[in-house]
Amino acid sequence: MFEYFSHLWQLFLLCPDHLAVLSIIPVTAFVTWAHVWMALRMVFYPIHFFGFHIGRLPIGWQGIVPRKAGRISGIITDNTLKKIGSLSEFLDAMDPDEMANIIGNQVDAQLEHLIDEVMHERNVVLWENLPYSIKRRIYEHAHKQLPTVLHDLVIDLTSHVESLVDMRDMVVHQMENDRRLMVTMFLKVGSKEINFIWHISALIGCCFGLIQMLVWFVVPWHWTVPFWAAVWGLLTNWIAIWMVFNPVYPHYVRYPQFFRRTTNRKFPWLVPVVPRIGTYNIQGAFMKRQEEVSDVFAKVVTEELITLKTIMMEMMYGDKKEKTRQIVKKHINPIMDTPLVRTTLQLSLGPKEYAKLKTDLIDRSIEITMVPVCDPAFNASRARKIFKMFRDRIRDLTPHEFQNLLRPAFKEDEWILIVLGGVTGFIAGTIHLFVAFL
Repeated sequence: MFEYFSHLWQLFLLCPDHLAVLSIIPVTAFVTWAHVWMALRMVFYPIHFFGFHIGRLPIGWQGIVPRKAGRISGIITDNTLKKIGSLSEFLDAMDPDEMANIIGNQVDAQLEHLIDEVMHERNVVLWENLPYSIKRRIYEHAHKQLPTVLHDLVIDLTSHVESLVDMRDMVVHQMENDRRLMVTMFLKVGSKEINFIWHISALIGCCFGLIQMLVWFVVPWHWTVPFWAAVWGLLTNWIAIWMVFNPVYPHYVRYPQFFRRTTNRKFPWLVPVVPRIGTYNIQGAFMKRQEEVSDVFAKVVTEELITLKTIMMEMMYGDKKEKTRQIVKKHINPIMDTPLVRTTLQLSLGPKEYAKLKTDLIDRSIEITMVPVCDPAFNASRARKIFKMFRDRIRDLTPHEFQNLLRPAFKEDEWILIVLGGVTGFIAGTIHLFVAFL
């Protein structure tokens, strides 16, 4: 047997193209590694369209994820986020009573300034000439009423959040307005899988290069070099992406184990062990990391996507803001309708101006309430309250539900990446043919 292979090797060395044939394996591995890297970059970058237009026809490229941010975020919301929980659950977990106290303390400190500001806009002469004793009584009345009003308002908004905010619209609007956030989220959640696709592609390229080299001995035709390079380019991108998500469910196989990987991933990567029967889980690279990804995704979502700020911004300024105003009006108006305030202001301003004043006060109340809501520290404290709930529910997702956290990024226009691998492989194969074989 040894003599037979030795004879084949001697015949191979006599072949005039033997060095070129040997170069197939490293060239295929490198080209595969390079074009997969390029394909992965094209999934996420550039954030904004790069190119030009001929009429309405765009000539250029924009990353698949930022270009399809609205559609992809809608799929993630429908298939995953809505199964994790509702907005009312998230707000309940944020502790509405505590929120009302924190917001109330900050608004209370600016309450007199708010009243002065509104009155100056409506009738500065009247307000400046009004006796301070009357102003003082109005201030004291507002301070006294505010805690109860804000508490009831926050509880009311929390209980009606599902009718005031559409989670899907909120997420889609946010992602379309900040496409970089969409890319950042996917890169944080799938960083290990993206690196896995990139690096495993070189190994797949080596295997395909070996096959191509063996084919050369049977069909030593020059045209096969770019042809097979194109085929390997197509297959590599498809196989690499497939391996990230498949198999969806774990499949455990037993095998004789003589080495184990070092936990610190430093050299040496493998160390010998006493021979034994080991167990290996054959499952998609992303699917194996459900517990680890749950922590990362929960952190991203609770700190950047579904936050108190984003919910309140959508509630106060979104498509259903008029419905929110009606709830705010219901709670703010009692402050203005007490005998002292109503009589004093109606006599001073008149019924029409008094009605306009109430509208102004509602607008300014919304604005001033949003100040503490937009505070990063306040949002961080709310995020900590829902992080554990969010993380645990992601861990409880079925494998099919879990893969939808990352799968939409690759599923959208996936065929472009596969075709790109074939085109790139063909170009590289053609260059290899002219440089090494001709």
